[in-house]
Amino acid sequence: MSYVIAAPDVIAAATTDLANIGSAIKAATAAAALPTTGVAAAAADEVSAAVAELFGSHARAYQTLSAHATAFHDQFAQSLKAGAAQYASAEATIGRDLVAAVNAPTQALVGRPLIGNGADGVSGGTLAQANGGAGGILFGNGGAGATDAAGQGGAGGAAGLIGNGGAGGAGANGGAGGAGGAGGLLSGNGGKGGAGGAAGLGGLIGQGGAGGDGGAAGLIGNGGAGGAGGDGADATVAGGNGGAGGAGGAGGHGGAAAGNGGNGGAGGAGGKGGAVNGGTIDSGDNGGAGGAGGAGGRAAGIVGDGGDGGAGGAGGDAGAVSGGSTVYSGDIGGAGGRGGDGGIGIGIGTGGSGGSGGSGGDAGTVTDSTLYSGDTGGAGGAGGAGSVPALWGTGGHGGNGGDGGDGGAVSNSIVHSGDTGGTGGDGGAGGSGGTIGNGGIGGQGGAGGAAGAVTNGSNITDTGDVGGDGGAGGNGAIGGVVGDGGRAGNGGAGGDGGAVTGSTVAAGDYGGTGGVGGVGGPATYVGAPAHGGSGGAGGDAGAVTDSSLTTGDNGGAGGAGGVGGNNAGGPGGRGGVGGAGGDGGTVTNSIVGTGANGGAGGAGGTVGLARTSGAAGGAGGDGGNGGNVIASTVNVGANGGTGGAGADGGPAGYLGHGGAGGAGGNGGDGGAVSQSSTVSVGDHGGAGGAGGDGREGGAVYGNGGSGGAGGNGGDGGAVSQSSTVIAGDVGGDGGAGGSGGSAYVFGVGGHGGSGGAGGTGGTITDSIVGTGDSGGNGGAGGSGGSGIEAYQGGAGGTGGDGGSAGTVTNSTISTGDIGGGGGAGGAGGTVAFGTGGHGGAGGAGGNSGTATGSTVSTGDSGGAGGTGGDGGQAVTLGIGGGGGAGGDGGNSGAGYGADGGNGGDGGGAGLIGPGGRGGPGGDGGTGPAGDGATGQPGKSG
Repeated sequence: MSYVIAAPDVIAAATTDLANIGSAIKAATAAAALPTTGVAAAAADEVSAAVAELFGSHARAYQTLSAHATAFHDQFAQSLKAGAAQYASAEATIGRDLVAAVNAPTQALVGRPLIGNGADGVSGGTLAQANGGAGGILFGNGGAGATDAAGQGGAGGAAGLIGNGGAGGAGANGGAGGAGGAGGLLSGNGGKGGAGGAAGLGGLIGQGGAGGDGGAAGLIGNGGAGGAGGDGADATVAGGNGGAGGAGGAGGHGGAAAGNGGNGGAGGAGGKGGAVNGGTIDSGDNGGAGGAGGAGGRAAGIVGDGGDGGAGGAGGDAGAVSGGSTVYSGDIGGAGGRGGDGGIGIGIGTGGSGGSGGSGGDAGTVTDSTLYSGDTGGAGGAGGAGSVPALWGTGGHGGNGGDGGDGGAVSNSIVHSGDTGGTGGDGGAGGSGGTIGNGGIGGQGGAGGAAGAVTNGSNITDTGDVGGDGGAGGNGAIGGVVGDGGRAGNGGAGGDGGAVTGSTVAAGDYGGTGGVGGVGGPATYVGAPAHGGSGGAGGDAGAVTDSSLTTGDNGGAGGAGGVGGNNAGGPGGRGGVGGAGGDGGTVTNSIVGTGANGGAGGAGGTVGLARTSGAAGGAGGDGGNGGNVIASTVNVGANGGTGGAGADGGPAGYLGHGGAGGAGGNGGDGGAVSQSSTVSVGDHGGAGGAGGDGREGGAVYGNGGSGGAGGNGGDGGAVSQSSTVIAGDVGGDGGAGGSGGSAYVFGVGGHGGSGGAGGTGGTITDSIVGTGDSGGNGGAGGSGGSGIEAYQGGAGGTGGDGGSAGTVTNSTISTGDIGGGGGAGGAGGTVAFGTGGHGGAGGAGGNSGTATGSTVSTGDSGGAGGTGGDGGQAVTLGIGGGGGAGGDGGNSGAGYGADGGNGGDGGGAGLIGPGGRGGPGGDGGTGPAGDGATGQPGKSG
């Protein structure tokens, strides 16, 4: 049997060369024909004639032979060319013919080819016709789906042994997208799901279509992504609701051996509500809800990451209300869709992260109308949860919560309940770590929506325009046997209150409350727990101008810090920091019953449990500042917000130190009063937050934790420019220090926390004040921790210094400005065996303010010094602790100096050992009218 090997391209090139050679020979033969066939005789004799004829006959014979050779050459070249074409044709058709021959039996038997791609679906027909055809049993991709006559997306075709699944067809007019086709059993990716169709008809019906699910992979390959949900339709009738967005499709599962899960599809956006222009409706023109994001696909194999969840769709905006309309239930923005959960892992890889929640829709504006229930922004969607890898890898992160929608503006209207911002969505929880791996991070809470502005002669009769609350931070997830806990998400910020201009509001425009921080992820054996998330900041209040409010525009409270994570093998996680309070709004040319107070700071987060030393408690958030008052009348002034309390420290295990208490937050400053304003009760500084208590040391060994320091009081606001304040602007009191934790057998009791300093009184310039601008009192120091069989009791904390009074310039005051009193020192801790703790020193009194070019009926004086703390007692065997020194009295600029504080008593002696010495008294302050007395010394124990 012979074998022939032919290369059509080589034969074709040789044919071209032969043709070129033939052309060259033809040209040469033609050129030689005339000179050689017509040779002239050399002379007229017969010999010459015979010679010439001989040469001519030879030339004519050559020309005849050349013509025969040329014809043969042309025939040979043509045959060679035809042969090359036949070889090329055979090569081009032999594979197709063979495949057709092979595919014919399987196509007839099972309806699909053995090798080849599946046919794409056909649009406009039935759903069966819109489905993509299956790929070849051995090789081939699935066909893509199309859209049927009803708007339904056809499914993508499945691949066979090797190949990718076909993409699902897109939906139309609210129809669902088709599912993606499955990947090849041996190798190949799943097809992408088709997008859901946007709704085509608003009003009562108009929901977007759901996205199709992604196709699953076979043995090796990635799952297909889910299709996006379709958008909801906008309302087409007055007062109609927008359509909801369609849900995103789920991601396809990864290959059974290896491959990533597909990502979930995003949810569709909600449609807008229909505007109302005149007339009366029972229920407002609400925006449609956003669609939920699709879940991520599972990583089903030994190696692969889980798919991420899809983002939730945004809520639709509510329609506007205008033209003298009456609406009994106001227009609400659509809620944002929830983010999809991440896909889980099976072997080695990362868990899928949750999708972000969709933002809420904005409320519609209200103009020249009446609403019985105000317009509210839509709530933000919650973030999806992160997922879990089974064996080795980090857990998926939680999705962030969506922001709340803004409240609508109100202009020249009557609203019984004001325009509120939407609540922020909660962050999603992180996914647990694998056997070896860190826990996933919690998602951030969404911010609350801002309240809308109120303008142009509007009247809000019940509750004002309030900012939306921030969403809670997502919890961090537990780490694996080896791995850290996941970081917690922070709480979302509260939304700002809306501005009020030229209007009347019964209850003012508050800022929203900040969201709570998430819980830190715990650790199991080898790894560190995570700290709690920080609380969100409170929203600022809106400004008030040319208006009348019964209750002023207060800042929102800060969110509490999150709890720290537990730890089975070491210290627990620290608590999160509380969020700062929002500032009060500025009041200008207005009449307000209760002024614009700053929001309170959030409390610090508690700590997680521990096997060794305890962790520190979270610090409290600072209070917000009071709003300024400009050319206005306010019955109760704009006070600063209170600082948040610090959290207690965490408990220790058998061997370890107790956790320290968290510091208290500082109080906010009072707002300034200016430009001929009148305030009945002045703008005080906010009180500082108390420090958290330290926790006890370990039962076998360990020191007690120190108490947290108290926060400083805020300063009183300034009064200036011919203003009148009946009760002046006082600085806030400092917060008390936390108590120290106890020690048991071997260790030292924790020291008490220092008290916070009192705030300074506000300055007074060119004004009239009934009671002066006194400083705030210092906070008391915390008591020291006791000891059972410890070495020493903890020392008491130092009392906070009193705040100085503010300066007075070119003003008239009935009762002068007094410095704040110093805080008392904390008592020392008591012990059974050992040395008692020393008492803490009292804080110094604050100085009075200076008066320049002013009239003061009752003089100014400094603040009294704080009393020193008593020393701790030694109950059985040991030495009593010394008493703390009294604080010095404050100085006076025009009156008497204040008395110094008394010293603390020494601790009593035990059965064996001396008592403690009493503390010295503080020095009296100086003043032109006389110096203050020195404090009495404490008694010895």
